[in-house]
Amino acid sequence: MTGRAGLVAALLVTGIAWGATSPLSKIAVSTGHGHFGLIFWQLVIGFGLLGGLTALRRRRVPLTSATLRFGLVIALIGTVMPNSASYVAVAHLPAGVMSILISTVPMLAFPIALWLGMDRFGLARLAGLACGIAGVALIALPEASLPAGAAPWIALALVAPFLYAVEGNYVARNGTAGLDPIAALALASGIGAVIALPLALGTGQFIDPFAGFGPPERALVASSLLHALAYSLYVWIARSAGAVFAAQVSYIVTGSGVVWAMLILGERFPPTVWAALAVMMAGLALVQPRPRQEPDPAPAPAPAPAPATSLPGLSGRGAE
Repeated sequence: MTGRAGLVAALLVTGIAWGATSPLSKIAVSTGHGHFGLIFWQLVIGFGLLGGLTALRRRRVPLTSATLRFGLVIALIGTVMPNSASYVAVAHLPAGVMSILISTVPMLAFPIALWLGMDRFGLARLAGLACGIAGVALIALPEASLPAGAAPWIALALVAPFLYAVEGNYVARNGTAGLDPIAALALASGIGAVIALPLALGTGQFIDPFAGFGPPERALVASSLLHALAYSLYVWIARSAGAVFAAQVSYIVTGSGVVWAMLILGERFPPTVWAALAVMMAGLALVQPRPRQEPDPAPAPAPAPAPATSLPGLSGRGAE
């Protein structure tokens, strides 16, 4: 399934699956589950699936100071911190708006990469950043028909894409400590679960899986499984067709997230939000990395670090 049609189909499946995690996260917080409890179980489920996949592939995960440091950093800035912000924000914002806001990741990654000297200035990229700012402004307008006092929640929702942008640059600069991407995320998920458990218990947010299993709990499990499966497929696409082709999933994640919010939650959006979506898509097109040439997709011999301005390959996207 490495032909052009197969790769496009895989890209669509990945983006549609990832896009569904946003409304599912909205359902998961609907009955008051705390973010640390949700994050803990999300990480446990992700670790079980990705760790099992790593074991089936017979990949060894050495526990060295380098791999543990990498796992700790990714766990914190890729899941625990951004998903804490996202789970709180999604309780106050429409899921479709959350999907639009998460598309700012590559736009925010660009100035960080410039500051680190990892990217070059370009007018097109600058225009993409401007589009991201304009899109957020459109969403924040009172005419956007968002809940009263939504501005602080919009600011909180932007914490996640900012941290994902930091994570993407960190991985691009430092690599994955010799781990392949799936094993790296499995390790980060395990470390993140160890961090999240005492936070969930200490804040009274721990979710007892035996206390009841209703729609919020099912939504959490589905979101966690979809994220882990979509990420694994994303890694396969990046290896088979390259990071530039795989980065196009950003468009599908954002667009499908809005559609899923309409189908699952019945959300409807005013013209200003649709305008924001169009502006964000334009911004994505401007900041996406460009290949130096356009060869036919071919299997890559080994995964390379994701470009700083592409979709974050190692982030925990369970709560966008």
